[in-house]
Amino acid sequence: MRQQPWRSLVNHHRPVEVLRPDQVEEIHRASMRLLSDTGMRILSPEARAVLAAAGCSVDDLIVRFDPDLVETQVALAPGEFRLRARNPAKTLTIGGNHVAFTSVGGPAFCHDLDRGRRAGDQHQQGEYLRVIQQLDIIHQEGGGPFEALDLPPETRHLDLYLELIRLLDKSWQGIALGTERAADAIDMAAIAFGTDREGLAAEPVILAIVNTNTPLTLDVPMAEGLMELVGAGQAVCITPFTLAGAMAPATLAGALVLQNAEVLACTTLAQLVRPGAPLVYGSFTSNVDMRSGSPAFGTPEYTKAAQASGQLARRYGMPFRSSNTTASNAVDAQAAYESAMSLWGAVMGGANLVNHAAGWLEGGLTASFEKLVIDAEMLQMLAEYLQPITIDDDSLALDAIAEVGPGGHFFGSAHTMARYETAFYEPMVSDWSNYERWAERGEADATTRANAIWKQLLAEYERPPLDPAVDEALVEFVAHRKEALLG
Repeated sequence: MRQQPWRSLVNHHRPVEVLRPDQVEEIHRASMRLLSDTGMRILSPEARAVLAAAGCSVDDLIVRFDPDLVETQVALAPGEFRLRARNPAKTLTIGGNHVAFTSVGGPAFCHDLDRGRRAGDQHQQGEYLRVIQQLDIIHQEGGGPFEALDLPPETRHLDLYLELIRLLDKSWQGIALGTERAADAIDMAAIAFGTDREGLAAEPVILAIVNTNTPLTLDVPMAEGLMELVGAGQAVCITPFTLAGAMAPATLAGALVLQNAEVLACTTLAQLVRPGAPLVYGSFTSNVDMRSGSPAFGTPEYTKAAQASGQLARRYGMPFRSSNTTASNAVDAQAAYESAMSLWGAVMGGANLVNHAAGWLEGGLTASFEKLVIDAEMLQMLAEYLQPITIDDDSLALDAIAEVGPGGHFFGSAHTMARYETAFYEPMVSDWSNYERWAERGEADATTRANAIWKQLLAEYERPPLDPAVDEALVEFVAHRKEALLG
């Protein structure tokens, strides 16, 4: 199997802009009116207290925001920040023109061709993490590939964090669902890096996703997770789940106004907790199938919403997050073309963080082993696309044309042979190099070949080295926390 080597990616192309500048400002103004007139329901008393102290109007659970306060606080969010990885070579820069791809995070189920769709468990979670470690195009793990439903819900995050630290040497996401899960991620990361919370704040390690409850609600667990993480100097990606026609207006303009207002409200809260806290503007705006009410992904609306959201994120000088999604229930053509549409919208919308970039299936209910590999193949293609076209060696190209002359070919020319290893994209999943060899394999499709590839990656996995003293300290921390949480 041929992989591209690990590398930090930079998008050298101008983003696609589907909104005119005046339309971006219109969405901004509408968002501000929504926050000042209608307000947002903030269910956490602690969060409401922070906002009230800053001058927001609080009426029971509804908080109304002063537009000047929002503008001032949002301006404090940095346009770029770094996330340390256990392997320093895999430290990420989030923002600017940088692009990072994450694996799928959060499904309840997992799937592969051999074992079918099933509830996730700890053993298979470990398998998935090992394959993620092996795929160099995946820059960050996405916060648990699927739930280990064989473990107690109160403590399974501890087992996940331990495996993330042990099995990976790349960046990983924490869980922002409540104070305890967020705090445990911070404390275990500090142990892994041999530092304390102050040291971790100086050089952030954790990024976590905070979702609002659209429309216009921030619940208690997410507010707690947000405040715990930003209070410790760690990064948060604020992502409303705005499905046009369901929990958002049926038009993209209305859905974008709602998304934008929720991001701005949570950004204001985060900056009041810790000025300068690293944040990401998250977009997950799509539409629903109006005949069934089920979410639709990888649609033209999804793609345009991603590109428009990138314009809004740049309007506020914030890094931008989008996703790779599909509503398909199988690793089939639908899954591929919806993912391709999603990825195109994300990358050409200027996304700095592409969440769920590999492995997402069934509208986010399932993490697929084969989809993980096929998505990695698409990501490698995108990585090649992001590279600039160079014309500084045009004289060499002219020499090559002169060497071959009219009516010739370039297969064996010096110009071609000098670039044989690097000049052209070579697929990871497909194998058309030898028809007889392809036919002997039964003319297997891409999904079947992906099945063989993830098994090969799993068999070849080697655990990254970890200081035994650090590992022992982590095990002791997990045992202590389990005792405290389970009694």
